[in-house]
Amino acid sequence: MSVGPLSPGTRQRLLQGQADPLPAPLSRSVAIFISSTVSDMDAEREALQSTAFPEVQTFCQKNGLMFEVVDLRWGIRNTEATDHMTTELCLEELDRCRKTSIGPAFVALLGDQYGPCPVPTLIEEKEWEALRSQLASKPRDLELVARRFRRDENAVPPTYLLQALGTAETQGPEEATLTSVLRSGAQEARRLGLITQEQWHRYHWSVIEWEIDRGLLSLTDGDQGATVFLREIQDLNKHILEDCALKMVDRLADGCLDTDAQNLLSGLKGRIADTQPGVLKAHHLPWSRDLVNPKNKAHARYLKELGEQFVARANHQVLEHLREQEAGRQELAWLYQEIRHHLGLSTEATWTFCGRQELLAQLGQRLRQSDGHPHSPLVLFGPPGIGKTALMCKLAEQMPGLLGRKTVTVLRLLGMSQMSSDARGLLQSICFQVCLAYGLPLPPAQVLEAHARVVQFFHTLLHTVSCRNFESLVILLDSMDDVDSICRARRVPWLPPRCPPRIHLILSACSGKPGILDIMRQTLTDPEAYWEVKPLSGNQGQEMIQLLLAASRRTLSPGQRELLWASLPECGHPGRLRLAFEEARKWASFTIPAPLASTAKEAIHQLCARLEQTHGQLLVAHVLSYIVSSRHGLSEAELKDVLSLDDEVLEAVYQDWTPPSKELLRFPPLLWVRLRRDLGHCLARRPVDGFTLLAIAHRQLTEVIQERYLSGPERAKRHGVLADFFSGAWSQGTKKLITLPLVGKPLNLDRKVAPQPLWFSDTVANLRKLKELPHHLVHSGRFEELKQEVLGSMNWISCRGVSGGIEGLLEDFDLYGPHLDCPEVGLVRDALQLCRPALELRGMERSILYTELLARLHFFATSHPALVGQLCQQAQSWFRLCPHPVLVPLGGFLQPPGGPLRATFTGCHKGITAMGWSLEEKLLVVGTQDGLMAVWDMEEQQVIHILTGHTGEVRSVKVFGKGTLVLSASKDHTLRLWNLLSGQQKFTIWDGGSKDPTDPEIWSLHVDEAKKVVYLASGSKISAWNLETAELVFHILGDASDCWMCTAVLASRATLLTVSEGGVVSLWSSGTGKLQGRHHLSSIKEETPTCGVSVQKQGKMVTGFSKGSISLVSPGGDSLLEKLPEAVRFLVVSEDESLLAAGFGRSVRIFLADSQGFHRFMATDLEHEDTVEIAGFGPENNLIVTASRDALIQVWSLSEQGTLLDILEGVGAPVSLLAWAGALVASASQQSSSLKVWDLTYIQKPRACTPFLDRTGLTAVSHNGSYVYFPKIGDKNKVTIWDSAEGEEQDALDTSNEVRCLEVAQQANLLFTGLVSGVVLVFPLNSRQDVMCIPPPEARKAINCMALSKGEERLAIAYDSIVLVLDISPGDPCPVIDGPTYTFYTQLPEAISSVAVLADYRVIYGMTNGDLFLYECANSKVFPLEAHGSQVTCMQVSHKEQLAVSGSEEALLCLWDLQACKWRFQMSYTNSYCRGVQCVCFSKDDKYVYAGLKDRSIIVWSVLDGTLLAVQFVHAVVNRIIPTSNGFIAPTRHGYLIRERFQCPSSRVSQQDPLKNFKKAVWKVKSRQREELAAAAGALQDSRSASAQGNERKSNKRSQVCLLV
Repeated sequence: MSVGPLSPGTRQRLLQGQADPLPAPLSRSVAIFISSTVSDMDAEREALQSTAFPEVQTFCQKNGLMFEVVDLRWGIRNTEATDHMTTELCLEELDRCRKTSIGPAFVALLGDQYGPCPVPTLIEEKEWEALRSQLASKPRDLELVARRFRRDENAVPPTYLLQALGTAETQGPEEATLTSVLRSGAQEARRLGLITQEQWHRYHWSVIEWEIDRGLLSLTDGDQGATVFLREIQDLNKHILEDCALKMVDRLADGCLDTDAQNLLSGLKGRIADTQPGVLKAHHLPWSRDLVNPKNKAHARYLKELGEQFVARANHQVLEHLREQEAGRQELAWLYQEIRHHLGLSTEATWTFCGRQELLAQLGQRLRQSDGHPHSPLVLFGPPGIGKTALMCKLAEQMPGLLGRKTVTVLRLLGMSQMSSDARGLLQSICFQVCLAYGLPLPPAQVLEAHARVVQFFHTLLHTVSCRNFESLVILLDSMDDVDSICRARRVPWLPPRCPPRIHLILSACSGKPGILDIMRQTLTDPEAYWEVKPLSGNQGQEMIQLLLAASRRTLSPGQRELLWASLPECGHPGRLRLAFEEARKWASFTIPAPLASTAKEAIHQLCARLEQTHGQLLVAHVLSYIVSSRHGLSEAELKDVLSLDDEVLEAVYQDWTPPSKELLRFPPLLWVRLRRDLGHCLARRPVDGFTLLAIAHRQLTEVIQERYLSGPERAKRHGVLADFFSGAWSQGTKKLITLPLVGKPLNLDRKVAPQPLWFSDTVANLRKLKELPHHLVHSGRFEELKQEVLGSMNWISCRGVSGGIEGLLEDFDLYGPHLDCPEVGLVRDALQLCRPALELRGMERSILYTELLARLHFFATSHPALVGQLCQQAQSWFRLCPHPVLVPLGGFLQPPGGPLRATFTGCHKGITAMGWSLEEKLLVVGTQDGLMAVWDMEEQQVIHILTGHTGEVRSVKVFGKGTLVLSASKDHTLRLWNLLSGQQKFTIWDGGSKDPTDPEIWSLHVDEAKKVVYLASGSKISAWNLETAELVFHILGDASDCWMCTAVLASRATLLTVSEGGVVSLWSSGTGKLQGRHHLSSIKEETPTCGVSVQKQGKMVTGFSKGSISLVSPGGDSLLEKLPEAVRFLVVSEDESLLAAGFGRSVRIFLADSQGFHRFMATDLEHEDTVEIAGFGPENNLIVTASRDALIQVWSLSEQGTLLDILEGVGAPVSLLAWAGALVASASQQSSSLKVWDLTYIQKPRACTPFLDRTGLTAVSHNGSYVYFPKIGDKNKVTIWDSAEGEEQDALDTSNEVRCLEVAQQANLLFTGLVSGVVLVFPLNSRQDVMCIPPPEARKAINCMALSKGEERLAIAYDSIVLVLDISPGDPCPVIDGPTYTFYTQLPEAISSVAVLADYRVIYGMTNGDLFLYECANSKVFPLEAHGSQVTCMQVSHKEQLAVSGSEEALLCLWDLQACKWRFQMSYTNSYCRGVQCVCFSKDDKYVYAGLKDRSIIVWSVLDGTLLAVQFVHAVVNRIIPTSNGFIAPTRHGYLIRERFQCPSSRVSQQDPLKNFKKAVWKVKSRQREELAAAAGALQDSRSASAQGNERKSNKRSQVCLLV
């Protein structure tokens, strides 16, 4: 095998699709050919089989290699081993091993036998004449040779073929005589110079010499992985004539010593020693009469040493070759391998191409005509075997000539490799090839992690290449039927309905049956895009046969030719012609053939019958059945292992002789090699997971095999054996019972099949098992095993996910889950779907997957113990053994399956600006900032179309036409109409707008389906176009200085109504655009319109204004509806227009329609904690969903007068879009590329866990998480007590004032509530005794924060500039609060934002500007600490009160030494999402700091050395962290309590990077001790200027005066 990177020229040729010359294919297999004589090396071969081969196999598997031993003399009779054909087969297999093996390829076991010389099976004409001339003087010898060889005129040139004898009895003596005669003739011919030395060898050399010569001695480039083990018996010559010695050497037929053979053997050993001494491994054994007896210690020691030497030598050769490969590793080698594979297949397919010239010319003309403008892809279709593949390959070969210009040709014969068998791999390989061919940037990692992004990248790439005006790009995809995901789908999501200029997409598909062709017709609606491939003419069919015969150096006799043409009257079906050729090529000139079958199906049955006659019906049936039953194919090593597990096959094989070993049983490889040779073109070799697998080459042959061999129970049996193999049930020494015919009793024998662990090593997964085992368990009916060992096994799930990605894992659940009647499997599948965004964002890694699944499934562990409970236990077991610092979930705290979240889509690259539902087709249309539009299929949860065309932000989309059409309006001043089913653009309208970058923010798009008109209003213009013709109906231009802020099309009045910035109401005819009237608003003064919504039933428009007014505007006038306290942000009406919602500030007010317009529906408004951005009513008006700038979505019940039902978290950015479709709601943000789809039917269903509804983040926890306290929704003057175990509100505490902060004294069982009024109310938690009240120092000063000392003996209350310190002491029945003991003022303009207090009356407080101070109350001293760069958000003191930690908004954590008043460590943490530190605490032992960040993650920081130990993404902002004995409890904004254990190994030598799965995340630790040492050494001039992220830390220079009260 050649090792090394490809040359630049070769790479460029491959990328451009040029097939010649092709580099050698890469290999991931070790195939060792074992050469030995038949009888004297049985003990050695069995010893290697028993111990050495398994060791090398395990070593290879750990290195990701497939291991195969080719020992064609194993398990067969001596007569078969010396059969005429066996020599050819041996040499062919040896060549295969040398060509494909990594490292060792050839091992010879050479003893004291030379072996027989086989008679050549074929003698060429000139050589025959030379031999015949030497035998002319010996009539009997000549007659023998003439009788045994017959002339074959069909060979080109003619040859003489050896004829088999009729009976085995006469075979031995005559065979020896024939060998002797030919040897003497060849000797004389060689002496006379009539034949060459090589020809002479054919009559003298034994099989082992041929093999050693081919595998070693004839090599010109070193030993090429060859080894010869030489067994030499000392003093054998002295005992050579003894009976026991004669068994070890060559003997003649009469039993005497064969001296000629012994001389040839000596010569062979001499050649090896002279030419390749390095490969010779000699073993010297002392002479003994019972030398081969297993009890002989010397022999046993020799066998042990032989095995050890074999293992050491083979492993060394493998390692050396792997090092060479690594040193010469080609970047993107997988891509070049994929391209090479398809180009190689293409070259083979076009060797005998004939006809089709007219079709090629027509296709070329069509391509040239469409090259300069957008056009439809082309589809070639026809029945199976009609020649579509050959035509596609010919097109690829001739493309530059057909187009008349340089091209980049991308060819994929789909299904012929793993990457071309599924849409994900196919698109990725195409994108990589096109990018490299055109010198464009490769798709980034975040694109490759989600198939939807790959689809978008592919569409964008086509347009990029088109705009660059380079060579034309032609993509040819043959046999679309063979892509797995397409066959199972309703659509072809990645197929562009139109190709841009200079981009050509040519596809082929089978016709005749419902399938992919019908699916493609939905997308490609142009009838001219479809080209039928018709049969060849009769003459072209004959020409094809002649070409095939000539290529194989064969011809036919006139009679045979007539029979062939008679069997194929006017047959132009290339598949049928190929089958006929395969039969005809086997005819010798003296053969009288039987008539051929008239149809392809009959011909295949005829082929199967012939194979059965030659090789046995059972063997043929089982071999073909196993290959067809496999999911992706089988390697040769796998097939031989599977046959070794098939008792029926083994019983048939060993019917007439017994196997060579009493300990192990294998299928004889020679039988498979013979069958494989006769199968010929029926087998295809496909690269899958780096290995070469065998598959059936033709679809029709597969169908016949299924019909002939896999009907009834046979199908389940074959899958059962394959399942046994891939599960490893009979590997690693596990013996299997079998009863062989000649033995008559059960034998328990080791089958020596490959072990099948899930992981071969820490980094090498068993990909073959992962992909094959579930398939066979399903089809063999072993559903319980599938449930327990696959879909219900955490080891399996993690291995499949880590090695194949989340999409491959979900695909397995979708494929195999429906076969199980098990709701628990559905829960696991839904949980994995919920994990998908985190895994795509951070990459698939075991700890992430285990955390995500455990935190979602733990809710069901008790209710579903059989599967979910077991999975949770397996996850916990994995965490216990994890060698790295890790946070271990102790309960559920992430959104569980069955909740509201249906899916998270991450297909877009820019923020989302418009959304629309096609309810009928279950599609969601999304418009983005970069002008792209994506169409999502909600059932399949994948992008089905990427709509490209807009060059500016998509501002609005409208779906209509029963969900089949969508209109999009963009900032590029175009309006485009799309067909949602095909993805094709129907027309484009330019609205005549200017290219002024100051585009209006207000856009209005309205579709009137009844009148077939679309209206677009933006800025100071309104345009209307005909929906069918795209012709302009009218165009209205307003006053540019007084733009229209609101526009409504009032269909019932046939009127267009606009309200301008200055309050002018204009009325226009919606049919003609003529002005009907104009007046000023009478109900509104000095306010600007902000939003509007039409109410068609009332014929009015509701308009909102900048100072809170809401007005009803109609053609007849206007009236004030309501005056809100703030500007109206949005207005929405329900579908039936009976409800109106108005958003203002942090609130939404609901109105009910009446005869006068609308009146207020509820006394209270719906409130958020941040500005409300959007709202939407449910389809039955019983729900309203509101969304705010803090990324929260709130679900309210209108039937229960505004009861808050749930709080949902959006995508981590302000929610700017909501779209309803039945019970589904899509939410999105202009600041995020992701969107979420929620299913609100869950509200009526029982839930696994009810989260507490807190929006404020002011959460407190008591009794180890049993109770949670937070301000009551809708009434912040009360505190809700939430019972975590019951999942319900237990009680509410009345505070009579708005709550600002909460603190719990865990030991004293007190709840401290800080109020806006400045009062602190103290509630005893274990009883309802009198509430204690701590008054404020000044009236109406709101409390900012509170803190308790670690021993709970001190309480600090902080206002803007005042701090109170109070004492808490034990009391009966409840603790006593005294003080304030100390009160001090900060005398600073900034407010206190965070505070902490120590038992010795020291107070640490942080300010809104980042300043930090330590104040000693007892001494009235203040110590300025080095400041943060932004507001201090949290502050905590260690349990021993020696250290403190502070966090700020710029995500800086500082660890403080309270004695020195200096920081020890500063840790700055930044990633692309980070927005600062939310909360922080010390672990109970003060070894670690736990911090909750605003980017929805938790980090663990080492107090000892400042190391970042762990980072965990928890999907929600953590409000506070409370330490426990081994971890912490943390309430989240999602309403769940995080309970986790932090596990940190004592040794962190092998610690992995905790940020490796966080994109663009950087953490930097500064150590004061290190900086001071560096400064002292003069190495660091100014440590403070070295901030990596530009976050300057300012020193606190400000003086401070504290007034002691």
